[in-house]
Amino acid sequence: MTGPLEGARVLDLTQGVAGPYATKLFSDYGAEVTKIERPGRGDASRRLGPFPRDEPHIETSGMFLHLNTGKRSVTLDLATASGRDLLLRLAAEADIIVESFRPSTLERLGIGPHELAEANPAAALVRISSFGQDGPYRDFEADDMLLYAAGGVMQVTGDPEREPIKLGLYAPLFFAGCVIAGMMMGALRTSLRDGQGERVEISIHEVLTASMDRGGPNIVAYQYSGALMIERIKNVVYSGLPSGVYPCADGYVQVATQPAWFPRMCRAMGREDLIDNEHYASNVFNPDFLPEMEAIFYPWVLSHTKQEVMEIAQAEGWPVCAINTVEDAYRDPAFRARDFFRTIDHPVAGTFEYPGLPIRFKRTPGEMGVAPLLGEHTYEVLTERLGHTPQEVAILGQRGVI
Repeated sequence: MTGPLEGARVLDLTQGVAGPYATKLFSDYGAEVTKIERPGRGDASRRLGPFPRDEPHIETSGMFLHLNTGKRSVTLDLATASGRDLLLRLAAEADIIVESFRPSTLERLGIGPHELAEANPAAALVRISSFGQDGPYRDFEADDMLLYAAGGVMQVTGDPEREPIKLGLYAPLFFAGCVIAGMMMGALRTSLRDGQGERVEISIHEVLTASMDRGGPNIVAYQYSGALMIERIKNVVYSGLPSGVYPCADGYVQVATQPAWFPRMCRAMGREDLIDNEHYASNVFNPDFLPEMEAIFYPWVLSHTKQEVMEIAQAEGWPVCAINTVEDAYRDPAFRARDFFRTIDHPVAGTFEYPGLPIRFKRTPGEMGVAPLLGEHTYEVLTERLGHTPQEVAILGQRGVI
């Protein structure tokens, strides 16, 4: 199926998580994304798990397969003059070029912004780095945890009596990838409108610091008063009603109960008799009353599964949600009813279901394709797009250029 970005050509020089996730979104929604990889090794994410049967293989990384759906893989050794020449010829056909090398790497190779602009003045160039293309941190090493820490966000995550903790998995980098994809759209539109390639520089450090996920508001709050809007705090009891994480028969649920929702909670628990009981109704705002209310709530919640608790509560308009494991999410009836997961058959990894498209277009829905084998499309691109003969491609392979 066609997507809203059909017709756009992306030259993808990113690796890892943030950049590839941004270009994955472009690919899933119809853009033609040509991914440049290093011969023999490929994107670093090819060496990140999970792997089928826990056996590492360059073609079966679950991380890579998810981040690179529908892309085309071309292997080029950019340390060679021929590799750089081929890259510039591909750049000449691109609408947008995205790269995430260390700052100054492209300049050192002789394929920096100046050379790319000479090859294609109309193509947008998006440059992604950890701390920016300049500044005192430019050359610092970083991963998702370090970037999360440097932006002041990790400091307010976790228990106040323990060390700060990171968010699970690669959440900061996936968030950055979403922001990058949006800015890629801006760069693409500006370049097409003006006929001159826009130049975009993205620092993941700055993306995380400016985000509304505690970073941005805390920067402003600090300037207002020297205090923070959001800090690491212990669970605070605000009323006499259950709120927060509670155990149930097969796991945990997240409960949100405002005093105005007391009747909803009572109906969900089958205790309508408490709604007009003066002793209970008059204490819903009293935090000291919580233990007495929990004495009624615990037996009920522990007698039901998390799915049951959620469905019973939500039927009464009481915001309660199951805290799902990955297995729970995979089998969640809401995802299944909406046909969220997509089955993709990979020639090496096998057939698996992948998280589907997060945004749904009606007329141009887009489609997730299979992630490429390393260098899978090199021959096709060099012969059909760049006009090389099979013999010339063979020679490039013998010389280690591709």
